[in-house]
Amino acid sequence: MTNSLFSRRDFIRKSGTAVAGLPVLSIAANQVIGANDRLQIGIIGCGSRGQDSHMKDIHRFDIDQNVCITAVCDPWKQHREQAAAMAKEWYGKEPRQFEDYKQLLALDDLDAVTIAAPDFQHCAILKLAVESGKDVYCEKPIAITLEELNDAVDAVKKTDRVVQVGTQLRSESTFTGCKKVVQEGKLGKIIKCVQVRNSYRPYWHGYARPVEKEDANWNVFLRGRNPRPWDADQFSTWYGYRDFSSGPIGGFMSHFVDLVHYITGAKFPRSAVTMGGIYTWKDQRTCPDSIHTLLDYPEGLMVSYTSLFGNGYDNFYRFYGTKGTIHGKGWSAPSMTGEGIDDPDRIREETLVPESPMPKHMEDFLQCLRSRKKPNADIDAGYQHGVACILADHAWVEKREMVFDPEKREIHST
Repeated sequence: MTNSLFSRRDFIRKSGTAVAGLPVLSIAANQVIGANDRLQIGIIGCGSRGQDSHMKDIHRFDIDQNVCITAVCDPWKQHREQAAAMAKEWYGKEPRQFEDYKQLLALDDLDAVTIAAPDFQHCAILKLAVESGKDVYCEKPIAITLEELNDAVDAVKKTDRVVQVGTQLRSESTFTGCKKVVQEGKLGKIIKCVQVRNSYRPYWHGYARPVEKEDANWNVFLRGRNPRPWDADQFSTWYGYRDFSSGPIGGFMSHFVDLVHYITGAKFPRSAVTMGGIYTWKDQRTCPDSIHTLLDYPEGLMVSYTSLFGNGYDNFYRFYGTKGTIHGKGWSAPSMTGEGIDDPDRIREETLVPESPMPKHMEDFLQCLRSRKKPNADIDAGYQHGVACILADHAWVEKREMVFDPEKREIHST
């Protein structure tokens, strides 16, 4: 990092007391470590998730945690250059740019990387990253096949690397509050968890871009999949193709099933059944636009997850207990009620679930880079949500109940 970075930041901090709206920067001035202690981070995958979530979240905490972004990687030139411009604006120096994540991971001066590549590449990149000595923030779903998931988890556990999986809802104060309420027994035994998450259009429609072949490294994008002729739609809307994604199971259900694990303490589903198909949006894409999954847990818990693309009415989640129910429609302000329960110890009055503040998800990861503590969504949490999603996907493909064996780490039919 160049001295110009420090000059710019010193100016901001010294001006903080005189400029309205900069109190955080003023406070952070006393916490910044020297340039030699600044941790360098590389961004793998510079699309909307990489730029708007990973990069902006890192930038939000970069002064307090003394980190900076020094390398970016994406097989599409436009995304890569946009991310590089953001990093240069923030840190005063042009970051190194790569088309191929293997080239970025070969750098020996990076301390950590974030992974926002297509879902089917998460495990391969995660495995290579920890083997090259990098700490990792990896987007969800962590995997779309169990074999790759097992290999990646084994690789992580052979190292001392910090790995945070991007199921960030568990780091929200609202859901940590829900976890506390459940742990304190206020809802009794949790017996069923339900989410309905609908939308008029499949989310992958929003990613369609007029990508030119000469601006994209098609072979890097396809790594791990069979070769095929250039297809701009597969490149930009990969979320909608079974070769690259499990659709709403990995894209949406992963968040909810991780919350179920976090809030209830359940770990792995025993079995799953899934129904679904392409009912409304019949085009060249192959992921289902409607799915309904039921997961059965050995703790005596059923989880129901539904997504419908074609009608966005009535999105909600519920955690049903023997003494009360947590319910909500958004990610903020869930309530708890005893309605529908005759237990004398039931919740008597409907009330908001008290929040329980904690570090934001990326902030937690950045803190762990130095403390070496386990992050809030460590590799074990990632393995658990990964298994649940892969099991549900297997059940949809096989059109039968599928079972997970946690001892053998295998999926089979009943």
